[in-house]
Amino acid sequence: MEPEAGTDFKALPGNGLSAVRTRDHHVLTGGSLSFISSRTPISQNMKKQAEALAEEGKTPLLFTENDRPAGIIAVADTIKEDSPQAIKELKNMGIHVVMLTGDNERTARAIGRQAGVDEVIAGVLPEGKESVIRTLKKKGKTCMVGDGINDSPALSAADAGIAVSDGSELAREIADITIPADNLYQIVRLKYLSQALMRRINRNYKEIVGINTLLILLGVGGMIQPTTTAMFHNMSTIAISLQSMQNLSEIEEV
Repeated sequence: MEPEAGTDFKALPGNGLSAVRTRDHHVLTGGSLSFISSRTPISQNMKKQAEALAEEGKTPLLFTENDRPAGIIAVADTIKEDSPQAIKELKNMGIHVVMLTGDNERTARAIGRQAGVDEVIAGVLPEGKESVIRTLKKKGKTCMVGDGINDSPALSAADAGIAVSDGSELAREIADITIPADNLYQIVRLKYLSQALMRRINRNYKEIVGINTLLILLGVGGMIQPTTTAMFHNMSTIAISLQSMQNLSEIEEV
């Protein structure tokens, strides 16, 4: 069966959509339970069906024709195999993992349990994600992972924004980092890399300060000439830089 033509298509981000069917000019509307319920009375039986689907981690979508219930379907995101393990390792690092979604509370909590996140913030409209990130920033550093145009403000607001490779171009441009879409574990790897890099930077700083302090003391004490001090300083800087390059190569192989 070929799809029927429609006109006057309208999309309400985070709620649903509507269109007018060409052949009979009936208004067809689809969306979340809360959105459809606000427009037309929904039977208790249909509500129970929607709630049961949500408990299974599926998102129920209700449809009406001229504001009369016409049916219900459910869609569901499949959790990638590496996601629970990646989230577990992030939590072991002391990171508080939050799932921020526009899905209803029941669906979000069901998926959150499967993934093993610490906190679920559900029912957030696209324009509300940035506000949530700003609230979370009051508790500590934040990192936002997203893929859509609607995630872009939140990616920009977070201390670090991570986009996935098959997401929107705008999200990738705004984000600080882009990771492969099929490998959430890359976030764990990024954390390990950043920690190793900071350890290397701190070590370099301490080594350079220590060497320079020693050279200054030797120069002040007249034990070495200023030209010798400068030579040793340059040699130590080169040696530390070469060692850092080797360490970074090793880090990248982790």
